[in-house]
Amino acid sequence: MFRIARNPDEDSTLPYLLWVPVASTPLVLKAKDTWPRTAKVYCHRGEWPEDAEIIEETPVRSCVRRGVAIDLVLNRYRENRSQFVVTVLNGGREGIFWQTAKTTRKTRPGMRLPTRRSAGGVLEIAVDTRERYAWKFERQQVTLAKRALTVGDYAVEVDGEIVGVVERKKLAELAGNVVDGSLLVTLGELATATRAAIVVEDRWADVFRLVYVAPSMVAEMLASAQVRYPNVPIVFCENRQLAQEWAYRFLGAAVAYADEDAIDL
Repeated sequence: MFRIARNPDEDSTLPYLLWVPVASTPLVLKAKDTWPRTAKVYCHRGEWPEDAEIIEETPVRSCVRRGVAIDLVLNRYRENRSQFVVTVLNGGREGIFWQTAKTTRKTRPGMRLPTRRSAGGVLEIAVDTRERYAWKFERQQVTLAKRALTVGDYAVEVDGEIVGVVERKKLAELAGNVVDGSLLVTLGELATATRAAIVVEDRWADVFRLVYVAPSMVAEMLASAQVRYPNVPIVFCENRQLAQEWAYRFLGAAVAYADEDAIDL
């Protein structure tokens, strides 16, 4: 059995204990979370208390050590495959990271985003008041202002006129919009803007890993939507960080070209 319990040490920054049944001696780890859903989970070795408060217990299909990695397969439909990787951190300390295929794809060690200003310089970006968990653009040179937008989630203006708009989507939301037909409505609204785009915080390849809808149908309908509204690109940016960077560059270019258009006139 794979077990998750609460760490009785209330002062610890790792609130959970994991019982990983590898070989004859189970591996006990302190962990920051109960599953690596959005990012790798840091762990380190711990001890299993006699009166452990177990919060989850799941049968194990397979648990095998392969070099520095431990591959764990649980006997359940979702969140069933993961891996523990034992590595050496700076200073020679042991570090153990719990990951899945999804969190590994979204992690790019050593990736550095450029710090150069956008083509439009330092941007003032309007963020729609209905936008939940809005981008903060921490790595980009922007100022943010919350206000109601008639279209899109993020916008830039020149002389009081909106010249660039970005609509943010997660893949699950995008797939739902495709199925219920609302994506075409959104594209129609965005097409009224001077320049607009939909930015997806996931990879195009993840479309073909969708579970609750047919991936081929989603792909086909996305292609059809793009042909119908070619002036509103749907851009897959792999993760939130890269999506913010792409949107920053797009909105900056929209400001720069709006200035050029004004000069040409």
